[in-house]
Amino acid sequence: MKKYAYLMIFFFLIACSNDAPSTKEEITISAAASLTNALLEAKKEFELIHDSVEVHVNVGSSGTQQKQIEQGAPVDLFLSASSLNFHQLLDEGLIEQSSVIALLTNSIVLVKNKDSELAITDFSDVTNDSVKTIALGIPETVPVGQYSKELFLTLGIWDSIQPKIILAKDVRQVLTYVETGNVDAGIVYSSDALTSEKIEVMANAEKSLHSPIIYEMGIVKSSHKKELAAQFADFLQSEKALSIFRKYGFTPLKE
Repeated sequence: MKKYAYLMIFFFLIACSNDAPSTKEEITISAAASLTNALLEAKKEFELIHDSVEVHVNVGSSGTQQKQIEQGAPVDLFLSASSLNFHQLLDEGLIEQSSVIALLTNSIVLVKNKDSELAITDFSDVTNDSVKTIALGIPETVPVGQYSKELFLTLGIWDSIQPKIILAKDVRQVLTYVETGNVDAGIVYSSDALTSEKIEVMANAEKSLHSPIIYEMGIVKSSHKKELAAQFADFLQSEKALSIFRKYGFTPLKE
């Protein structure tokens, strides 16, 4: 049962996103949770151009989506926030090599609730007694958690902050924990910080503290809609789509 848990989650999320049966040609995109707002807007623009197509978007942690694809989830295009998760699928022969595109980059930030009186200005300050709890994505499955762990390992404080860590299933859950005041601080992408009026950025991470944040996309080899998936992938590289990504705080890699 555990083996197919990720696949069951996939079908549940897709079912919840479908209001009624569609007569249009459909494709399914699995994407990092941090891409949610930007990708939903890009999807609408694509569907305006291709009115006979319906794009279903499944968002979540890249690690969870990797497992779903490995278990045979009917995904046509994968957009990952983790090179590790993406390249594991590539190495397993589950992504079309010729379709791979490095699309975007991002950065990570330390945030607090805007009403909090917490006064720290650096990631190393989370060791202070004033910080009781900090929300991080699960490092094994959530890219922002992976980058957070790398950062704290580089700073040499990973072990010392263990009692303070509250783990989250994806970056959006980290954001929610901070917005609701359930934690003192959290680490999210700068793009996620832009989406919330309830949080305040306390520090921006230096890129040298963690591995590069690269959003890669590729067509899933088992897809029966490869041509349509390729059209959507091409659209995501267009100036129209890239302007949407910029609006939500992402940086196109071709710039």
